[in-house]
Amino acid sequence: MDVMAAAAELEAAGRHIVHMEVGQPGAPAPKAVLAAAAEALADGRLGYTEALGIRALRERIARHYREVYYIDLSPGRVMVTTGSSGGFNLTFLGAFNPGDRIALAMPGYPAYRNILKAFSLEAVEIEVGPETRWAIAAEQLEDLHKQSPLAGVLVASPANPTGTMTEGGELGRIATFCHANGIRFLSDEIYHGLTYAGQAETALRFSDSAIIINSFSKYYCMTGWRVGWLVLPEDLMRPFERLSQSLYISVPELSQRAAIKAFDSSEELEAVKAGYARNRALLLGRLPGLGFDEFLPVDGAFYVYASVARFTNDALDFSKRMLNEAGVAATPGPDFDHARGHRYVRFSFAGTEADIAEGIDRLAHWLR
Repeated sequence: MDVMAAAAELEAAGRHIVHMEVGQPGAPAPKAVLAAAAEALADGRLGYTEALGIRALRERIARHYREVYYIDLSPGRVMVTTGSSGGFNLTFLGAFNPGDRIALAMPGYPAYRNILKAFSLEAVEIEVGPETRWAIAAEQLEDLHKQSPLAGVLVASPANPTGTMTEGGELGRIATFCHANGIRFLSDEIYHGLTYAGQAETALRFSDSAIIINSFSKYYCMTGWRVGWLVLPEDLMRPFERLSQSLYISVPELSQRAAIKAFDSSEELEAVKAGYARNRALLLGRLPGLGFDEFLPVDGAFYVYASVARFTNDALDFSKRMLNEAGVAATPGPDFDHARGHRYVRFSFAGTEADIAEGIDRLAHWLR
């Protein structure tokens, strides 16, 4: 967010900045979504909905699991949320007690750690590396749980900032371990649909007790609509419903009615994804020649988490200079990994193909 603010100041002064710091699609919401929103506005009245979400959207989400994952899911286990962020807030509040320990990978999305701290929960960060292909392994969780009991485990696949996926077999082992030991398993699946070598697996396949967090923000290009969903075990449905009623009453009806149509926009969304794939290929092809010759596996999402060790030991300073001197905005690594992030920068390739190509050309000129 600080990088975005600094970039905005430069743009206000007349500079053209290539944005590779923002983790959101450059494309608008699908046409059918926009049309549904226009129809809802024309109706003239938008009000509160059921706290769990409108029935038609919950049913459509359940159908999505049948169509994509071949899993029969009851709509009664689906809850619509204010984006995945609302889903995480509900989960951390409703599934845990103050002082509980929740394991998560480092590098990882910093908001996990920040929200846990705000709710008096302990983030147990696991430094992942090449030996586990930069993802949590079940064996690591077993060792941690023996040392001091875990109440929860959070896995993101594909992950932010790396784009790396947890292999399906390992995801199953983690789910089985958590279920057997009474540990809440949280599966962040917001980048599902955005994979480039095979399909991401849902934890729902391995455990009915897993909590699935997903969103319309990433694959469906609906960041500003603030709508996502949870798939919950039955024992959490009523507690989460009560919490949501007190926190925000319901997700905006406009966003819910529009989101139903997102599932019918696959042709349009796959075209957007094809653009990401071309951007990914461009970055993976040219970054090594510029000196960014070490980066984590880019299985999905729209990020390259690249080492800047050849240039600096201070990714924050490197990012500031890259912004001011080259006009390229990227996200420095310390927020993702406070132990090793000073050697990494995250490049987002969610922008237009022209912008990504321009960004690479600017970096090449700046670094030569």
